[in-house]
Amino acid sequence: MNAPLSGFRVVDTTAMVSGPLATMQLADQGAEVLKIERPDVGDYTRLAANRRHGFSASYLNNNRNKRSVALDLKSEAGVAALKALCADADVFVQNFRPGVAERMGIGEDAIRAVAPDIVYCSISGFGENGPYAGYPVYDPLVQALSSLASIQGGSDEARPRLVRTIVPDKLTGYVAAQAITAALLARAGGAPGQHVRVSMLDAVIDFLWHSDMNSQTFVGDEFDQARAASFIDLIYETTTGYISVAVQTDREWQALIAALDKPEWNDDPRFATPADRQDNIDARLALTQEALATDSAAHWLARLSEFGVPCAPVLTRTELIDNEQIAANAILIETEHDQAGRLRQARPAARFSAMPAADPRGAPALGADTAAVLAEHGYDEAAIAELFETGVAGGADSSGRDER
Repeated sequence: MNAPLSGFRVVDTTAMVSGPLATMQLADQGAEVLKIERPDVGDYTRLAANRRHGFSASYLNNNRNKRSVALDLKSEAGVAALKALCADADVFVQNFRPGVAERMGIGEDAIRAVAPDIVYCSISGFGENGPYAGYPVYDPLVQALSSLASIQGGSDEARPRLVRTIVPDKLTGYVAAQAITAALLARAGGAPGQHVRVSMLDAVIDFLWHSDMNSQTFVGDEFDQARAASFIDLIYETTTGYISVAVQTDREWQALIAALDKPEWNDDPRFATPADRQDNIDARLALTQEALATDSAAHWLARLSEFGVPCAPVLTRTELIDNEQIAANAILIETEHDQAGRLRQARPAARFSAMPAADPRGAPALGADTAAVLAEHGYDEAAIAELFETGVAGGADSSGRDER
């Protein structure tokens, strides 16, 4: 066992981001992940923009360390092949709309018939019940329904705003990966294989409640948050660029006063206590911006750090690549993909002291492992050739010919 999840096999029928991100977490931690894709186009992210040699960055960044098996799950033979792969698997993951997997013949009962103790994971958008359950779902819709867009706008009366990254999709992937691992741990302790259900809506509302839903916490004493605390971000302009400065405690406030050489702020009743500073946040941040606009980012970052004020440069995506803090922690890695060329990606965020991470395998070509995986699960050469000839399977056949 050279990785935390070595020895576990995952059958992954998911596409896009939430499901593939979840299973990539498991693959990064050592699980064998069999990515089941349509023989014609595969995961839709393969078609995304920003491509090289037929591989999109979006696909590559959510599917490393997996094996691709191209099967037509609309055919009986394709479903039969999928069930053969599930027979010795530990986990099955799907992110079809509620009810679709059952109609395809790969719902929980059908899969459990061949793998009684499998952990079956369903990822949905709005959950399995209610008027929205069967709706098509994309990240902005979940941001809207969960109140995340309203929170991002600043107040109940402000224009809602989307977070400019797909938080619901990615958060759901991380929640699903953790829940699958918990179900495997429970099974190792004697529990049966369970059905793990995770919706994007669930994941985001849970995520928000820990910091953004205090106004709705006390039953009977809820209140609207009609007034925004501030529309000023904690991003400040200097003469050479942007920096972020954030102070919370009295000690940090005093450090900021000293660093900016503004002793008169101590005599301003608007800033006497943490509560006063919060109530007068616009005035406080405006004065801070006025002071920071007088010199360069380098000057202020050095001075603020000297006085113990929490601060950081605001990096662009390009600047992040060469930042000393990123480099010191080896957060970015470069690898050679056999078809897409040299890649730069973030390493898995979690590291394990007794199990150093192996060099990652690049995301596979569509159906690259179909023949090999079928052979490992009892299909002989003739049976594999027939699946390719009838279009049930795709990729490279047992002779190595590309049959796509």
